[in-house]
Amino acid sequence: MNCPFCHEDNDRVVDSRASEDGQAIRRRRECLACKRRYTTYERVEQTVKVVKKDGVRVPFDRTRLKQGLEKACWKRPVSDAQLEQIVTTVENLVESKADAEVESRYLGELVMHHLRQLDQVAYVRFASVYRQFEDVHDFVDELRPMLAEADEAEL
Repeated sequence: MNCPFCHEDNDRVVDSRASEDGQAIRRRRECLACKRRYTTYERVEQTVKVVKKDGVRVPFDRTRLKQGLEKACWKRPVSDAQLEQIVTTVENLVESKADAEVESRYLGELVMHHLRQLDQVAYVRFASVYRQFEDVHDFVDELRPMLAEADEAEL
């Protein structure tokens, strides 16, 4: 493992433990050259493929999923831990499926379900990209059920 600070390939493991979700091993490392510490995660290599709308198959990438969530939650009161929880939940659901392939539509719906509960503005941002909104009417159509639910909750 190369140190992210000085790029030396000489470190020692200070601490190892299972991560919160139990799907990875968290290792605290110390670079023997610069003495700085950093964290690495060890995960099972995934073989799940995502089938895109155009039929292209790509490996499932939790980093790409998290980046999409970060864009949707930009300047919103959503913590990194909350985003990580969504990514982990979606990843676990994908891996628990018996299939070696999962459709991108299924992933998008899972993410939108979790985002809607977490932050409605982030949900609409994500939906606008995922569902390729063309104009303001698409936004209104997406917001209409949310507004109806809010009105019912007030009663």
